[in-house]
Amino acid sequence: MGQARKVHAITVVLISVLILRLIPVAGQGNPSSPTDFDLVIFGGRILDGTGNPWFKADVGISAGKIVEIGKIDPSRGLQRIDAQGLIVAPGFVDVHTHLEGAIELVPDAENLVMMGVTTVVTGNCGSSALNLAEWFEAISKNGIGVNIASLVGHNTVRRAAMGGDFNRTPSPEEMRRMRELVQRAMEDGAVGFSSGLEYLPGAYANAYELTELAKVSARYGGLYATHMRDEGEFVDKSVSESIAVGEQADCPVEISHLKISSKKRWGEASRILKLVEAARDRGLQVTVDQYMYPASSTDISILFYPWLFEGGGGRVHERLNDPTAREQVRKDVVNKARAQGFNDLSFAYVASYDKESSFNGKNIAEITNRIKNKTDIVSQADMAIEMLEAGGARLVLRKMSEADVETILKQPFTMVASDASVMGQGGSSVPHPRNFGNNARTLGYYVRERKLLTLPEAIRRMTSLPAQTFKLWDRGLVRPGMAADLVLFDEKRVADLATFEQPKRHPMGIDYVIVNGKVAVQKSMGTQPRAGRILRWKIQAAQPVSVSLSAEQSLRARDEEILRRFKALQSEWKAKRLTRDEYLAALLDLQMEEVKLFDVVRKSKEVDPEYWARGRMDYPTVIGKEIRELMKTK
Repeated sequence: MGQARKVHAITVVLISVLILRLIPVAGQGNPSSPTDFDLVIFGGRILDGTGNPWFKADVGISAGKIVEIGKIDPSRGLQRIDAQGLIVAPGFVDVHTHLEGAIELVPDAENLVMMGVTTVVTGNCGSSALNLAEWFEAISKNGIGVNIASLVGHNTVRRAAMGGDFNRTPSPEEMRRMRELVQRAMEDGAVGFSSGLEYLPGAYANAYELTELAKVSARYGGLYATHMRDEGEFVDKSVSESIAVGEQADCPVEISHLKISSKKRWGEASRILKLVEAARDRGLQVTVDQYMYPASSTDISILFYPWLFEGGGGRVHERLNDPTAREQVRKDVVNKARAQGFNDLSFAYVASYDKESSFNGKNIAEITNRIKNKTDIVSQADMAIEMLEAGGARLVLRKMSEADVETILKQPFTMVASDASVMGQGGSSVPHPRNFGNNARTLGYYVRERKLLTLPEAIRRMTSLPAQTFKLWDRGLVRPGMAADLVLFDEKRVADLATFEQPKRHPMGIDYVIVNGKVAVQKSMGTQPRAGRILRWKIQAAQPVSVSLSAEQSLRARDEEILRRFKALQSEWKAKRLTRDEYLAALLDLQMEEVKLFDVVRKSKEVDPEYWARGRMDYPTVIGKEIRELMKTK
């Protein structure tokens, strides 16, 4: 009997051990049998990115791809995520970011990933890497936290082609060089061409130059993304110019961070949007993006007019050391603010100022009162000049109305984009909260609280719409065969925690983020797998790019530039920034250029008679008439 009991006990132990070995560890598949998926997400409600209502299904992922959607046994996954109570959506695609010089230092891109962003487009506002192939290779060496696509920047190629002399029309050779640089970038995988027309050197480019370069992008299937020439007082003219470039180049147009930043124009968003709707009705693809805050962020240089920065930093200091020029700069800052409806610089908050970190988070009016014990706008302009001289600063500009933000958001062609960079949570800077909260703010505030969008529609604006616009065809939808970029969030809890006062705070309610099949956020904690990839636009059969301007094109470009400069002089004169003698002298110089141009036209055999016979060469010209009127006055 004793022996029989001993055998029975051993048998029970062996069976128990075998049973324990057959039970999988939580979160892991059965190690003793092969699994079908690297990861199974089960029990969630899927919003697939199309704008359709959610449906209940599980997702099986292998080799960075979604391979199955339906009822899936969780044990078939090597890893498992229980998504009960969560929304499963495509990873967010942020089409307006600025990563150059930052992703190299912060490759995990955790501030973006933690708010559900898995793919970004950089190279915006006219600034990109000049050699995209080299840059892509360099940032890939140590891994990147998000998928990265890039535009090629107009300011970047213009600076490379024209050196430091920007306030002019490019020569035929310089135009050829810019075309070549855009073409090379498109062949290296750029998704389009971007401009930043409030910044140098792009501020001096005319519509013809932009059109010619946008044509190169269009030949390769790319688009034209623009930080417009003006987003405040003349925003309607800027939208019209952007659309005209797209129509003439036969190129889709993406208007970056659409806003109305002039207080005088607040409430006119609906009227501005009618220009976009009309262009779309004519058959031009025009889309816009926006960040979800009534404030922008950029360099302190935005407070000044571009002429101050012509020729580079050395020339800036020369001008500011000249009492006459410095006085003009001071007037410019004051006049520019007042033209936009602001009586002081309290709208301009310092995000980062290396010389004095105590300025961070305060506006220039507050800083001026503290440092100079003065409250007038002229003293505030002096403070801005001194900060520029000391190395410059990054600003947050609270110049927009919430009502306009909401009006723009309601449009079906509006995408949610952050205009962010990558950064950590340390340091004394007080950046724009969009860097940490943009997407979560959309879901928590504008969807759940304000109910401006349905949840499915908000997801579409952050996923399939941007992916479709930038032709990222394997992103933006939850479908078999698509890249496994996913975000899992609690629609009842998701919220941005970043504020203007405390902007470096990750959101809540975003529980999991998957980048190319790898878990990058687990239970709201970053895991830093650096699973991102470079997304290159696949080259289409491009038409040959003309190597030089024709004689006719060159003459027209000169004519357009003369008229542009004339209008700019008129604006300066009407704004009382020029004396009568200064205005007259400038007009006489311009008239001389006009006379020389018309002489060449008359002698040329390669011009279009219809263009030049339209009255442009009738005497006196508009410039001559202005000179006559001015001569009548004392």
